[in-house]
Amino acid sequence: MLRRSLKSLVTTWLTGLLALLPLALTLALLAWIFSLLNRLVGPSTLIGQVFAALGQPFSSNGYMAYLLGSLVLLASLYPLGLAVQLGLRRPLSWLIDRTLRRTPLIGNFYNLADRFVGLLDKNKNPDITTMAPVWCFFGGDGAAVLALRPSSETVELEGRAYCAILIPTAPIPVGGGLLYVPETWIRPADMGVDQLTSIYVSMGLTPPDKRNVEQTKPVVIKP
Repeated sequence: MLRRSLKSLVTTWLTGLLALLPLALTLALLAWIFSLLNRLVGPSTLIGQVFAALGQPFSSNGYMAYLLGSLVLLASLYPLGLAVQLGLRRPLSWLIDRTLRRTPLIGNFYNLADRFVGLLDKNKNPDITTMAPVWCFFGGDGAAVLALRPSSETVELEGRAYCAILIPTAPIPVGGGLLYVPETWIRPADMGVDQLTSIYVSMGLTPPDKRNVEQTKPVVIKP
């Protein structure tokens, strides 16, 4: 009787743990993201000091100045977006091409970030829309990886057709790797680039739909 009561107690406790676990994992992920942002743009960083300088005219308290400066910067994004929509994009791109893109090392990082952000902006880079989200099954039936296929063209290596795929990294998908894999390993993923990005950003907490894998249809890339 005691053993049965103990087993029931443990089972109930595990049920409560499993019910709480998704919330705990979500909070842990948010805490990790907040910690990362604090290390990158927190009050003690160089960028954070710039934010605080923007807020100093409104408050003498360091943390309050940082908060107000951040709000000022966020609010300034709206007129910037409005100016870009009204025609500032071209001169801004010209200025960046003459400065950041020509700076060693920094230019490489900027080009990488700009290209990936362009995945979400079809008006900025129409050629990016030709990329197709795909599943890559390593070995033909092994580990499955979500990737982007930038082109329908293949490369023949040792009498076998290979295609290029871009594999992002989680949770910051602006990086990743370029691989050439056998074309027979590739299956289309019935999803958009934005959904693929959300899966990587969430580190898998946002799972792909089961219908997003089609085993029989060939990958079709828009010309």
